Parts: sequence; C-alpha cells; structure tokens
Amino acid sequence: MNYKKVVLAYSGGLDTSVILHWLKETYGCEVITFTADLGQGDDLSGIEAKALATGASKAYVLDLREEFVRDYIFPTLKAGAVYEGLYLLGTAMARPLIAKYLVEIAHREGADAVAHGCTGKGNDQVRFEVSVKALDPDLAVIAPWREWDLRSREDEVAYAKEHGIPLEGISEESIYSRDGNLWHLSHEGGPLEDPWWEPGDDVYLLTAAPESAPDEPEYVVLGFEAGIPVSLNGKGIPPVELISALNELGGKHGIGRVDMVENRLVGMKSRGIYETPAGTMLYAAHQALEHLCLDRETLHYKELVAHKYAELVYYGLWFSPLKEALDAFVDATQRTVTGTVRLKLYKGNCTVVGRKSPYSLYHEGFATFGADEVYNQRDAAGFISLFGLPLRIRAMALGKGASR
Repeated sequence: MNYKKVVLAYSGGLDTSVILHWLKETYGCEVITFTADLGQGDDLSGIEAKALATGASKAYVLDLREEFVRDYIFPTLKAGAVYEGLYLLGTAMARPLIAKYLVEIAHREGADAVAHGCTGKGNDQVRFEVSVKALDPDLAVIAPWREWDLRSREDEVAYAKEHGIPLEGISEESIYSRDGNLWHLSHEGGPLEDPWWEPGDDVYLLTAAPESAPDEPEYVVLGFEAGIPVSLNGKGIPPVELISALNELGGKHGIGRVDMVENRLVGMKSRGIYETPAGTMLYAAHQALEHLCLDRETLHYKELVAHKYAELVYYGLWFSPLKEALDAFVDATQRTVTGTVRLKLYKGNCTVVGRKSPYSLYHEGFATFGADEVYNQRDAAGFISLFGLPLRIRAMALGKGASR
C-alpha cells in the first residue's frame, strides 16, 4: 500500500518516535504528529520540537482537557457506567476523543491514513480503529506493531540508534505499562502479571497508602445540576479544576484504588491497577443523588443501561448508534438529578454521609417508623394479597396447602 501523508498519534516516547521514522522509511510518506493533552501530567512544552527533530513535517499539540471532561467523562458519569463493576473507563473514554482529532487533522491536512502505536494484544487498537471507521470509513489506519519485525523495547532502542533517532528526553521505561489522564492512572505489566502478587508502594503514584493517609477524616460537599458536578464545598468550579482538586483531595486519603482482573475485548484476561480518586468520589456522590431523586422503576432500568453503556465504551463503540440512543435515555433521567452530597474521606474509604435535593422523592412522613397521618398500614394487606396472587395460584395448582 502506498501512503502519501500519515497523521500519527504521538506521545514523544520511544514507541512513537521509532514509529515516526519507520513510517517514513517503510512507506516513503510525509508524517504529521498529533499529541493530545488530556491532563496526563507530562510536560508537553518540547514535544513539537522533538517530533520535528525526529522527522515530522508538522506537529499538532492540542489541549483537549475541557472537551474530554465535558463530552466524554461527564456523559459516562451520568450513565453510571462501570466496566465489570470496578473499572471507571479512564483509558477507554480517552481513545475515541484522540481518534476524533486524528480524523479531523487528516481531513485538514489531506492525509490518506492515520497511525497509532497500540500493540495487537490490547483494547486500544480496537478503540482507535473502530472510531476512525465510524468517522471516516475511507481513511486507512496503520498499526506498526502488527506489521514490523520489532518485538521489544531493546529492538526499538537498537532501531533508533541505527537510524539516528534522537533519544534525548526519553527516560528509562518503568517496568510497568502506564496510561494516565485527568481522570485516572492505570498500571499493567511487570510483576502485576501475576494476579497473586500484591502491589508495592512503588506502583501507586496518585494515591497515598490508606495506612499512611491522615488519621482524621475530611468532609467534601459536591453539588450537581442535571447530573453534572458543578460545585465543591459550596463554590462553583469549572470541570477541569474540579476533577484536579478532587484528585488531590482523594489521593491524599488513599481514595480510588482498584486492583482487578478484567476481560479484554480481544479475548484474554489481564490484571490492572487503577487509581481514580476524583472519579471514585464523583461516582459515589452521583449514585447517592440518583437514589434520592429517581423513581424505583427508572433507577432499576438505568442500572441495566449503565452495564450496557460501560460495555460500549470499553469496546470502543463510542460513536455507535446504540451509544447515541442510550445517551438520550440517560439525559432524560438526569433532569431532576440536582442537589448536594456530602462525602466522608478516611483511610481509603469514600462514604456518603448526607444528600439533599429540591427534587428528592424521599418523604419523611411516609418513611418514618414513628406515628404518621399519611399512610394507612391496613392498605398493605390488599396490596400483598394481589401482589402474591400468582404465587398463590401456582401453589394451588401444585397441590400445596392444607387441603392437598
């Protein structure tokens, strides 16, 4: 296949530096790099110069943090989507956004292909490529790890030295494979590949060990409007700043650690460690507010939707018709999810200790164990008789009872 111009998802690390050169050498094409600032904490100030020095004809570096929070994190939060009960989808949400801009830049620059540095074993290759197909089915995708003969970091270093690829500023890689953004930090590989091995303190970078967290609890008050967090401790705060502040607060108290073995889309199981301090707090608060404001049938059905929504995001189907339809359902459920939630942070635990809303469906007069004048307890007898009627008739048909 001949390509004239390729847009590469570029991190500036060893993998994508080697890929940049390999694309030019293999296809004789022009390479344009794209780097997304999603709040991963890396210093991106020199990444444009690094890309150009490695052979790129142009380098895009875009701050997408606000869009990431507004259009990817918050919709997933409102859906209550959690993959396999534990994973808050930090990496999975980021990939379709990166893919969106790969396609946009390819269109702007007249490129005929995009490229990524994902391996053939992971989920991210699917997320990138399915998103590209949904946005532009005619745009080719190049995945060098599925094509070249390089098989290890050592192979890449040797390739870089042989071809004069600058390695300055590329630090020694950790024994762990990490991916981070404003929402979370993930850790895989190394000794974590043994699911019996307990992670040491060197694994965690965002959260304190619960044993060494402060000995006094800290209370946090979060305000929501239509399912979206808008305030912290009574003060309005922009989305990016809110998540950053909660990461710091939660990290200090050891909030948001997850150790799980998950089912990858490509078929294998993998063990991963996730740190999601802000996400853990926001999910707990949002769920508590929904329990207060949503009626029983809507709440229970939304739990089913949340499970499917999480699968769609994890599988890379962000731009699918079903995801779009579920977003419409979720948005309808969130109209009354407005109010305030108080959280208690202590030694790795995030506990809801208070919630209130102008749309609360909790009525103390009906719920009280004390005397009331709004609920006639005798009504329950007729309700139970009708509710249990199918079971009574079945028992009769089976010959159960004193008259058998």
